[in-house]
Amino acid sequence: MGCRIPVYTSCQRRRNSAVNTYLQQGLIKLQWGIYYLHKFWISTKHFIQEQFNKNLYTRILFTNVTAFAIVLIVLVMFSNFMVKQVIYSEIQQELLREAKRVNFALLEQTDKGWSLPPDQQTGSQNRGQQDLLKYLADIYDAKITIFDIEGKITAISAEQEMVPGSRIEDKYLKLFKKGSVATLQTIEKDTGQPVFAAVVPMGDNDEALHNGILLETSSSNFDLSLSKMHLYMVSGGMVLLLFIIIISVYLAVCISRPISRLAATAAEICRGSYVPQCKELPLEEINVLGGQLDKLAERQQKIQAESGRMEEERTRLFAEISHELRTPLTSVQGFVEAIRDGIVQDDALRERYLNTIYTQTIHINRLVDDILELSRLESGNITVEKLPVDLNALAHGVAMSMEPVANRANTSIFVDIKSEKAIMLGDADRLEQVIRNLLKNAIRATENGIIRVEVESCQGKVALSIEDNGAGIAPEDLTRIWERFYRIKNQREEHMGEKGSGLGLVIVKKLVQLQNGSIDVTSQLGKGTIFHISFPAFDPKPNETR
Repeated sequence: MGCRIPVYTSCQRRRNSAVNTYLQQGLIKLQWGIYYLHKFWISTKHFIQEQFNKNLYTRILFTNVTAFAIVLIVLVMFSNFMVKQVIYSEIQQELLREAKRVNFALLEQTDKGWSLPPDQQTGSQNRGQQDLLKYLADIYDAKITIFDIEGKITAISAEQEMVPGSRIEDKYLKLFKKGSVATLQTIEKDTGQPVFAAVVPMGDNDEALHNGILLETSSSNFDLSLSKMHLYMVSGGMVLLLFIIIISVYLAVCISRPISRLAATAAEICRGSYVPQCKELPLEEINVLGGQLDKLAERQQKIQAESGRMEEERTRLFAEISHELRTPLTSVQGFVEAIRDGIVQDDALRERYLNTIYTQTIHINRLVDDILELSRLESGNITVEKLPVDLNALAHGVAMSMEPVANRANTSIFVDIKSEKAIMLGDADRLEQVIRNLLKNAIRATENGIIRVEVESCQGKVALSIEDNGAGIAPEDLTRIWERFYRIKNQREEHMGEKGSGLGLVIVKKLVQLQNGSIDVTSQLGKGTIFHISFPAFDPKPNETR
């Protein structure tokens, strides 16, 4: 014994170690299997999602096929359940009727000794019972069993199943003892198929219960019919599935084709080569989208045209600015170089050169200021206030401030107020700038003359006019005075010491338009010029009194 214990213990340890190793290997394999299954599931899920979101074809096809498959499965399961319930109920009712017919047929055979136990029956009675039960079992396609009140089987249609002392199942005996006709559905243990049974008391209802009749039938024929029905449904489902696939592809083509056209249209719009079309597309939603793309294309064309116009305008503006700045800068540069190089020795000539340089720098400064002002006006960065302004007082004040400048040209300024009230909604500072610029232009054009400023309010309008009897404007120049950097030649030649930037009237017109006003000009060469400005009058409603 002392020698075997270590050997036995060592063998047991080796066996346990082998088992543990095997379990560990199995656990590792199981983990790897779970890992690969999870990886396969993730890949499959990703593939399905990718295909589903790939394009319209796959989405419509996948959705329709999936929906049809789910509906078909639900329909098959529901129809299977409903058919089973209906057929099973019919089988039970039919089996119950057959049991009653068997009971009636057995009662007609009074000589068979149905109430006697098998050991007390004669051979002829036993054979007669057996033959009759077989005959009835063949007719009704059911197994027929006769049993007594204790559940012992006294006769059976299948002779090979007759075993002395055999009994029916307790569930059938309980139904029999209730004394009523009943049916029962059970599952056969060996095959798992449903079995239907009917239990009826043997004899008339008035007689005491001694024997019972048990009819049992299986649903093999019905299951075969049900399997055929499933086959037909699946076959029909496959045909319908093929039809749905064809319809889905057709719908996808009908929907995606105009969408593809719209995508090509959008690409052409991006390239700027699309021409709007009025072609009707088959779907209302696609028509709406196509109309929006046409509007977008038209808007883009307008933007491109406007952008091209603005680019041309900007190029022209830069050219004009360069030209306007180059002349005074060239003059300044020439005079400065002459002074620096010592060419000018005469003090009077040097003084004249310095005065010219000073005048040109003032002109450049004024030109830059006007350019900045016009740029802000055209870009919309300047906003004007809309407050009540008395144009009478404003015009009178500006005229008074400009009198010293006019007196240097031996010119007088007269203000003619024709209305007691000339109130408008506007910006007083901007209106003063407008009047001052027009008066400056009138003073430049007039020498030894008269400038009249007239204010009048009538018919819901406030009118301002500035008239001079100066040099006037030639007809060919009159249509171009609102252009940037345009100057009237005779004025520029006569007032070289105080020439304008060519932007004053452009700024004036912009400021007038910003205040809902309008400006016009009439002129005759050698007789003078009149500027007419009109604004909507401001008429505050008086307080209502009772």
